[in-house]
Amino acid sequence: MKVKVLSRNPDDYVRETKLDIQRVPRNYDPTLHPFEVNREYTRALNATKLERVFAKPFLASLDGHKDGVNCMAKHAKSLSKLLSGSCDGELKVWDLTKHECVRTLQAHEGFVRGIVVRFCGTSFFTAGDDKTIKQWKMESPGYGEEEEPLNTILGKTVFTGLDHHQKDGVFATCGQQVDIWDEQRSSPIRSFTWGVDSFSAVRFNPVETELLASCASDRSIVLYDMRESAPLKKVIMTMRSNTVCWNPMEAYYFTCSNEDYNLYTYDMRFLDRPITVHMDHVSAVLDVDYSPTGKEFVSASFDKTIRIFPKDGGRSREVYHTKRMQHVICVKWSADNKFILSGSDEMNIRLWKANAAEKLGVLTPREKVAVNYSQKLKEKFQHHPQIRRIAHHRHLPKSIFHQTKELRVMKEARRRKERNVRKHSRPGAVPVVSEKEKHVVTVVK
Repeated sequence: MKVKVLSRNPDDYVRETKLDIQRVPRNYDPTLHPFEVNREYTRALNATKLERVFAKPFLASLDGHKDGVNCMAKHAKSLSKLLSGSCDGELKVWDLTKHECVRTLQAHEGFVRGIVVRFCGTSFFTAGDDKTIKQWKMESPGYGEEEEPLNTILGKTVFTGLDHHQKDGVFATCGQQVDIWDEQRSSPIRSFTWGVDSFSAVRFNPVETELLASCASDRSIVLYDMRESAPLKKVIMTMRSNTVCWNPMEAYYFTCSNEDYNLYTYDMRFLDRPITVHMDHVSAVLDVDYSPTGKEFVSASFDKTIRIFPKDGGRSREVYHTKRMQHVICVKWSADNKFILSGSDEMNIRLWKANAAEKLGVLTPREKVAVNYSQKLKEKFQHHPQIRRIAHHRHLPKSIFHQTKELRVMKEARRRKERNVRKHSRPGAVPVVSEKEKHVVTVVK
């Protein structure tokens, strides 16, 4: 005889303790949930609105400099340490967890032009307007000890930029030429020139560590290989580039910040046109730094704002500004991908969240699940007009809002004029030049 018995495992429905939440059995059959999409859309809309409500990116202001902040450097090993140099030659070491300055030293006479931390994190280098490069210990001097550099190199000309190799005791400087220095020697082991008056920035590639890029005053970006005796090639643009930054995950790609309000991402193998033109700023872009994931970068501009761009997106996903913040000179993205640091003209360093609405601190498992769920919903419905409008809207200062509008009108006028000229010319006489090709003059090899 067959006996049918209902068998239920108590583990499926009984709580372990009375503090646990009740387990609810669910049937995922879509025929039983005809309004699932409508419900998810409402949840996505609410999640998008709440994200804008909780978007409070500004965290702290580090003040203490007596002149504008000209350059910054991240510590190679520690997340909480930051170094900053100002226009009066003063250098400060900050503790970001306590939001306070832990060390101050008079590094140079005149501007501090560059700071870079050695890859091991035990010392750092500074370059200044007084034609010197100095190496300093990372630890503060003991009681009664003088604040003295470990090593001082006196150069022939003013240095305008500085960067250190990722693995070896080698660093590069730029000024009237690009020099490669060995830490043990007082003269450069190699110098690169290419008929240019001066260079404004130099950067080592973090992946292919023998490669360098520099920005020159003749509107060019020059690429070098340390193993070669001459520069590799250069691309000349319509306006001058201020700084350059390599993508830390994709060895071939670098982004440069330009005087024509744009940023350009290039593939070093194909310099005849940029991969992406990043537009949104309304004044010259002064600095750029990649996130450690290589998916986004942050830019600092003369228009008193900071913008975050996706590496392959033409428009910024975020803009940060405050009433007090003046022209932003330098910007860094922290090594844990959570924070952005900006140094500006009015002697302050500001700490921002990389993701404006992110909750800082420890999240409970339920919070993590809720955050991930709302993120997926926002991705699913991101192209719906109402959700897109709320997610993309950013409040801008009145001056920037009007400048953006004015630039849009000017661009449209130029486009209309070009269209009319083409319409009344012989076919093929006025070729269509894409936005990417407009800004490159030539590539020299």
